[in-house]
Amino acid sequence: MSSTMRAAVLDEYNSPFRFAEIERPKPSAGQVLVRIKASGVNPLDTKIRTGNGAHAKQPLPAILGMDMAGIVEELGAGVSGFSVGDEVYGLTGGVGGLQGSLAEFAVVDGDLLAKKPVNLTMRQAAAIPLSFITAWEGLVDRANVHAGQKVLIHAGAGGVGHVAVQIARARGAEVFATVSAEKKAIVESYGAVPIDYRSTNVERYMAAHTGGEGFDVVYDTVGGATLDDSFVAAKVYTGHVLSSLGWGTHKLAPLSFRGATYSGVFTLLPMLTGRGRAHHGEIMREATRLVEAGRLTPLVDERRFSLGTALAAHALVESGKALGKVVVDIAD
Repeated sequence: MSSTMRAAVLDEYNSPFRFAEIERPKPSAGQVLVRIKASGVNPLDTKIRTGNGAHAKQPLPAILGMDMAGIVEELGAGVSGFSVGDEVYGLTGGVGGLQGSLAEFAVVDGDLLAKKPVNLTMRQAAAIPLSFITAWEGLVDRANVHAGQKVLIHAGAGGVGHVAVQIARARGAEVFATVSAEKKAIVESYGAVPIDYRSTNVERYMAAHTGGEGFDVVYDTVGGATLDDSFVAAKVYTGHVLSSLGWGTHKLAPLSFRGATYSGVFTLLPMLTGRGRAHHGEIMREATRLVEAGRLTPLVDERRFSLGTALAAHALVESGKALGKVVVDIAD
């Protein structure tokens, strides 16, 4: 096997990738060398590339790409639970100085990996990690969503949103999702009641779906004014608002006057700090379980991109016209 690999390298923000033949990494203790087959492109990946993702702490030059699916090529000392040849996936790099997945190989922390669902392609698997972990950390780790609850997911056809809808449904909740009229069928196919956010407001859909009581759990995946609406939509006393984009300045009065609760979700912390990485692997195993049980299906844009056209994949994500997660095929 060659000692080098092809990779898309970002040398400067808001510039094209440089395609280079670089040294293939070797796994140290606790690490796994993965032959990457597919790399999911998230909005955050594009923000890092354009210099708008400072919170991701990815110094340049860098190989971007947070989500990946591939095959175990070599195990470092002390790694258990995997064998050479296993198909795996995870949220493994592209931030915090960690090599990303826009390369033929990557050395990743074994704690961040799980075995890929047997009923998914590599492309489908690479679409899951960041979205699933973000949705799970909010709905399950923070809010413990369960049967008998009414759950509202904002942007229910989005990357995190469509996964959150499926997790909440799998845990027995009654799910509602804000969505544009043209994407109504997507959330309906996942078992949620669609709410056209353009033709109604929070007070009206609260009255229509909860009798004005509010939702037990509200997950904001949009931020800004949507988080403000979420504070209003929470059920009095027991409501729980979650946000994966709660980075602005907001008035807490609407939430406080309802006696409700707020939790923030920052999915990158284990990769940035090194703390809690094993839990990400645990969450990915839950994703595998749900997929193989037929309870989770990722939404993937059908357009194909290669390592050499990764910039075009980023452009599609930035355009807002992707019909699901955009995935770059790294190898045949």
